[in-house]
Amino acid sequence: MDCIRVMREKEEHEVLSPFASFSDSSKGRDLPEKECDIRTCFERDRDRIIHSKAFRRLSGKTQVFLTPQGDHYRTRLTHTLEVSQIARTIARALKLNESLTEAIALGHDLGHTPFGHAGERALDNATKIIGFSHNEQSLRVVELLEEKNGHGLNLTKEVRDGILNHRSVGEPSTLEGCVVRYADKIAYVNHDIDDAIRGNIIKGSDIPREYAGILGETLSERLNTLIHDIVKTSFGTDSVRMSEDVGNALTGLRKFMFSSVYTSPVAKGQEKKAERMVEFLFDYYKENSNELPADLKKHIEFGDGTDAMDDHLYSEMEMIGRRTERAVCDYIAGMTDRFAVSRFNDIMVPQGWNVY
Repeated sequence: MDCIRVMREKEEHEVLSPFASFSDSSKGRDLPEKECDIRTCFERDRDRIIHSKAFRRLSGKTQVFLTPQGDHYRTRLTHTLEVSQIARTIARALKLNESLTEAIALGHDLGHTPFGHAGERALDNATKIIGFSHNEQSLRVVELLEEKNGHGLNLTKEVRDGILNHRSVGEPSTLEGCVVRYADKIAYVNHDIDDAIRGNIIKGSDIPREYAGILGETLSERLNTLIHDIVKTSFGTDSVRMSEDVGNALTGLRKFMFSSVYTSPVAKGQEKKAERMVEFLFDYYKENSNELPADLKKHIEFGDGTDAMDDHLYSEMEMIGRRTERAVCDYIAGMTDRFAVSRFNDIMVPQGWNVY
């Protein structure tokens, strides 16, 4: 009798679209492993992400609204879960590989900074050499930072490709990765509207009628329209896409959010403080890299293996500078909002002391 995994891999060929990614045809892992008797390779990737420290830290990272007063605003973790739910629904309807889709969705923001995109901008601006983007950092987390065996979580190439290319500028190599890219945009535009209404930044009636008339008046109506449109437009084809009318409405709604919410002084009043804090932490740890965790200090001294092929392009001083910036970015990007504030206070705020 075949093991359960082999039986399930055979079932994939019977029920999934011919355009789906099949578990038994995966491009594999950098470090070959013995296969699980029960789970497919993509299911193992999903489980490794869920059990990672980086995934747990997402609960303490801002999505859009900094320090909101209330328990119902999204965090980076709840955003990730909403992306996963939307992506799985679409993948299941299109008969794509749901486990691969879920793994990509759960891992797509593992490298995001504290304080949302304000933190990402600040970290990118602070670096003088390497730059910073959260999708590349998410890949770095799963390939290197989460474990110490030289291969990180040792995920399959398909999952890593989807994580790296989940932003609009990316080109995922699988339809499952394309699904996550759409699901990410659908999730954040709609839950940010929900949070903005909850925070009295906008009213539901402020949403332009030209978009509401196409997508719907409520969160559930908009999600229903967008998901159904992707499924209807993409079913049975080798691509994932929206119809022109619905796609244009989503783009218009996103532009409305940028003009009315993402740049709102009410919603973004604390962002400059957060940006200055991140920039300060970067400069401080770059000058005091001896205070970084031991594993990151080793990356500065010996490298982490990711830039070995480029070492000949730089002098020793330049290599140390690049490694230092990378290690500092690794440290700060891994912080929760709370931990970043704590580090800043420890460095900048005088501490009480007693004399006996």
